[in-house]
Amino acid sequence: MTIEIELKFIATPQAAEKLGETLAAWPHQHFAARELTNIYFETDDNQLRRWDMGLRIRGVDQRYEMTLKAAGKTVGGLHQRPEYNVDLMEPTLDIAQLPAEIWPEGTDVAALQQRLQPLFSTHFQREAWLVQFGDSEIEVAFDRGDVAAGELSEPLYEVELELKSGQRADMLKFAEALITAGGLRLGSLSKAARGYQLAQGNPARPLRALALQKIGAKATVEQGMVNAMTAGLNQWQYHEEVWLRGNADAKEAVMDALETLRQAFSLFGALVPRKASSDLRQKLTCLDELLADAEIDAETACFSAVSVEAQLALTHWLVESQWQNWLDDKSKTKLQGSFKRFSDIMLSRIAADLRETFVDVQLFNEFQDKSTRLNRQLLAVHLLAGAYPAEEVNVWLAGWQELQHAIRIQQERGLIQLVNLAIRPSPFWLNSGVKR
Repeated sequence: MTIEIELKFIATPQAAEKLGETLAAWPHQHFAARELTNIYFETDDNQLRRWDMGLRIRGVDQRYEMTLKAAGKTVGGLHQRPEYNVDLMEPTLDIAQLPAEIWPEGTDVAALQQRLQPLFSTHFQREAWLVQFGDSEIEVAFDRGDVAAGELSEPLYEVELELKSGQRADMLKFAEALITAGGLRLGSLSKAARGYQLAQGNPARPLRALALQKIGAKATVEQGMVNAMTAGLNQWQYHEEVWLRGNADAKEAVMDALETLRQAFSLFGALVPRKASSDLRQKLTCLDELLADAEIDAETACFSAVSVEAQLALTHWLVESQWQNWLDDKSKTKLQGSFKRFSDIMLSRIAADLRETFVDVQLFNEFQDKSTRLNRQLLAVHLLAGAYPAEEVNVWLAGWQELQHAIRIQQERGLIQLVNLAIRPSPFWLNSGVKR
C-alpha cells in the first residue's frame, strides 16, 4: 500500500499547451506523452462507491495494472488516499490478488468479483515532468483526452501534481508558483467522480444548501474548526463546478460559500489570532469584490488568479495547520478542548442574539435590515451543531428558517408571529448544565 498525495488542477487548453514552457523555470526531467486507457469497475448498486473505493485497470504500452483506491481525504484539490496496485499479465479483473484486509469485514470477495462490471473509461495522453523543488521531487502530469460512459463523454484537461519524495508543504508552495501562469483551477472532482456522473446519464448537478456538519462528540475545537472551514471550501468548489456547467444561479451559491468561510473565521476568531489568517481573509475579500461584478462569467471568475490563489491558500492553510505558528501555549490548550463544549457556549450566544435581534422588531424594513445577521447565525448553527441528533437540530432551526424564507420572498405579514414561533423550541444543546 502507498499513500498517494496529489494536487489536481483543471486546465484550459491554452494553459495546458504552455505547461512545458512554464516548467522550464525549475530543474526537471521530461517524459514524452504516452497513451493511457483506464477501465473502472462497479457493481449494479454502486457498492464500491458506497465504500468510497475506486477500482480500475490501467493499460500503458501493453502493460496492465489493477488499482484500488480506498477511502481517503480531500481538501480543496489535495487528494490523499491509500492506493493498492497489482501488476497484471492481461486486462482481466482479479480482485483476489488485492490484500484481503482492505475489504470491509465479512465481504465475500468471490461474490463481489462476480458482480463487478465495467462502468466507464478514461482515455488520455499523459505527458510528465519530474520537477525538483525545495527538498522535494514532484511529478507534474498533464492528461489530455476524455472520460466516457456509454454514449456520453466529456473532455479531459487535467494537471496533477504528485509528491514523489519530500514534503507536502513543498508541493503546495510549488503549486502557488505554478498557478501564476494562469489557466488552472483546483479540481475537487476526480476522474472517477466525473465518470460516475456520466454513467448516471450526466444529470444536472443541483444547488445544495449547507448541511449540518457531522462531527464526533469527542472532537477537539481544532477539529471542529477544520471541519467547518473544509465545509465552506467544499461548498465553494462544488458550486463553482455547477456554475461552470451553465447554471447561473450557482454564482450566488459560491458567494454563500464564501460567507460560510467568513462565519467560520468569526466563530473561531477568539482562539486563532486574526493575524494568523489576515492574508487569507484578504484574498477572500478580493474575490468577493470580483464576484460583485454582475456581468462576470463563470470561466473568467473561476479561472481568475484571485479565485485560484484564494482556494489554494485556504487549502494550504488547512492541510498544513498554518495557524499553529501563531499560537501561544494557552491558545493551543484551548484548541485541544472539547468542540462540543465550545459549541454549547456559542449556540447559547447565537440563540440569545437572535432573540435580542428580532423579538421587538415591528416593521418589514427592519426585518430586511437584520436579515444578513440572521443568515450568518443560521450558517453558524450548521457549522456548530453536528454533534447533536439532526432531527433535534432541525426542529430548533425550522422556525428561524421560515422567518429567513419569508424575508427573502418579501412577505410582509406574519413576521412577528414567525419570530414568536422561532423562539419557542427548547435548546437542543446542553443548557444551564442540564443535558436534554
